[in-house]
Amino acid sequence: MKRAAMSGIAAASAAILLAGCGSAPEESGGSEGGDAAPDFLPCLISDEGGWNDRSFNQSAKEGMDRAAEELGVTPVEMESTNANDYGPNLEQLVQQGCDFIVSVGFNLSAATVESATANPDVNYAIIDDWADGDFDGETDAPNIRPLVFNTAEAAYLGGYASAAWSAQTGVEKVGTFGGGEIPSVMVFMDGFQLGVERYNEDKGASVDVIGWDTEEQSGLFTGGFEANDTARQTAQQVLSQGADVILPVGGPIYTSAIAAIRESYPDALMLGVDSDLAVKEPDNADLTLVSIMKAIDQATFDATVDASEAGADFDVTPYVGTLENEGVGLSEFHDFEGELPDGLTDELAALQEQIVAGEIEVDSPNSP
Repeated sequence: MKRAAMSGIAAASAAILLAGCGSAPEESGGSEGGDAAPDFLPCLISDEGGWNDRSFNQSAKEGMDRAAEELGVTPVEMESTNANDYGPNLEQLVQQGCDFIVSVGFNLSAATVESATANPDVNYAIIDDWADGDFDGETDAPNIRPLVFNTAEAAYLGGYASAAWSAQTGVEKVGTFGGGEIPSVMVFMDGFQLGVERYNEDKGASVDVIGWDTEEQSGLFTGGFEANDTARQTAQQVLSQGADVILPVGGPIYTSAIAAIRESYPDALMLGVDSDLAVKEPDNADLTLVSIMKAIDQATFDATVDASEAGADFDVTPYVGTLENEGVGLSEFHDFEGELPDGLTDELAALQEQIVAGEIEVDSPNSP
């Protein structure tokens, strides 16, 4: 379903202007002596990927910690280890007196709606979901603010860049696979394939996409977000079919893709998701062509500051991150800046301008 809905991602390639769970509560962030909202208690709950996923959980935590430091408060941050933790963890946060709770990820939707319904005086936000379990176009509790991202727009640019790279190597095959089969994962895969198709159209090329079919909405998934043998074998399945650029979408599963590349496919590269992987993991910058980023940190920061100032008047209008508002974008190409096909950065900049202007519609059925 397509629906409409906060702030930005300053992610620009140097040559192109591309915008782009059951452990005990962890107290972190916060500083003494802040003069804003001293009695305000912001809280954060991860999904099972955990705080060190180099992806959306970690990015949300960074945004929460930055907001807490600015406000002079200490947040409560609850790390979940599996889906059974979501409800109890949310209840613990409520019992600890949280004024504002951010749930990280689609998988927490039902538990967040239940908690918000039972606690109407607490403000909530949820990342990557509309909290609309009955699909009627309305958030299922009036005190939840959805923070969602039209990642297909940035993934379109990533797919175009991947196709250009693979065409330059002569392989002409790229691939992708997902963790959980959910809209916030599939939207990356849609945009990726559509970007490859645009490259083929513009260049008269025939770069194939392995692992996903946007029209059929079918492809390869690991069934979760764990970095395990299933994820590694799924990456190998894509790589064994010849792809020399691979997009793993789903938090920690990217580490399994790295393992598969290091083990048997030394000429292959990958794309990071959510955060700039080459920056988060410099040891893997030599494998990271570019990253498709979402400004989850900034969205979490803004929502937390808004909640601290607004109190009962907290604005629950959904936020949708786009290329235009810099909520999504591409990272720099880092190690590969000097090896890109001639003219690629200019082509990407032009495509971005066309998307922002509405001249190109990235038509993903999973876009917000």
